[in-house]
Amino acid sequence: MQFNQDDEGARLMKALVWHGEGDIRLDNVADPSIQDPNDAIVRITRSAICGTDLHFIRGTMAGMHEGTILGHEAVGVVEETAQCDVANPNGPAAGTCFFGGPAPTGPVDGLQAEYARIPWASNTLIPIPGNVSDDDAILLSDIFPTAWFGAQLAGIRRGDTVAVYGAGIVGQLAIASAYRQGAGRVWAVDGVQTRLVKALEQNAEVIDFNQEDPVEAIMDATMGVGVDAVIEAVGVDAQRPARGPAAEKYAARTEQFDAEVAQTAPETNVQGENWVPGNAPSLSAQWAVESVAKYGRIGMIGVFSPDLTSFPIGQATNKNLTLRAGNCDHRSVTAPLLDLVAAGLFDPAPFVTQHEPIDNAVEAYLSFDRRDEGWLKTVLTTG
Repeated sequence: MQFNQDDEGARLMKALVWHGEGDIRLDNVADPSIQDPNDAIVRITRSAICGTDLHFIRGTMAGMHEGTILGHEAVGVVEETAQCDVANPNGPAAGTCFFGGPAPTGPVDGLQAEYARIPWASNTLIPIPGNVSDDDAILLSDIFPTAWFGAQLAGIRRGDTVAVYGAGIVGQLAIASAYRQGAGRVWAVDGVQTRLVKALEQNAEVIDFNQEDPVEAIMDATMGVGVDAVIEAVGVDAQRPARGPAAEKYAARTEQFDAEVAQTAPETNVQGENWVPGNAPSLSAQWAVESVAKYGRIGMIGVFSPDLTSFPIGQATNKNLTLRAGNCDHRSVTAPLLDLVAAGLFDPAPFVTQHEPIDNAVEAYLSFDRRDEGWLKTVLTTG
């Protein structure tokens, strides 16, 4: 790897940096350095673009600091070491510590760079078996464990009927996780055709919310009962149906959705088709509650802004639902999945649709944000 230097001779690296809503740039920034005895410096070999990263650029997750390096999924090699929730410098009462996120999550610079500082490295880094390649391991850095965790939150049991809201990369792996945890039938709900085609390849039944009302479709398919479990994998950037019966049904709630957008995305920087916040932040949660059976279970792994206060709590309690939500506990979830991949029992490679050098990171973000055809999961390479 060739290194750049600043005017004083300090080594620089390439990194994808957040400068504001709608403003990300590939910058030359100072190499990370050891700041604490628990740190490690990792040379990144693979990183990935995640839908969560888009929230920070669209403005639907506030509190970002200008200059923060983006990215929270990576594989790499430990190059330097120094001789829990305490990892979050905001204290144990704060939320999950998060690479490349807003102030309440650290902030800690992210992993879409040539090098990264890893705080609390002994508890944060997970070793990769020798027979698992970097290309296979990258989806184990967040996406596959998160999807598996969502299926666990939903309490999937053998023979269950399951609805997965959102058929992006997390939703795709949630489908795979649901089947592996015993689901008998799985429905995938989305409005992007290429995502639904990918779900069909996994033998999921698909519902295009721009063609039919997803709640009515699920109720019809389950003889009016609803599914046993739901995995919500959309979050705050949910989109209203653009056409079809569901669009007519929710037209009356335009004022409510507009108020939610103002609440969750007070500052935006829309540029044509890019960086557009979701226009119905609570809709996927609403669908989840409406389409699950009485005494059903919902696992929520979609990212929701702490500022969003809308949730159909009355419907949920009246149906005696069990609702579990949160960020994946990677320490307990990832290791068994690594074993699954190492044993050849699951192949994550087909879920990666693009490999791009880090020099093309901004262009890759633009395509992914627009939901361009075929852009399901992009891996960035360095060197």
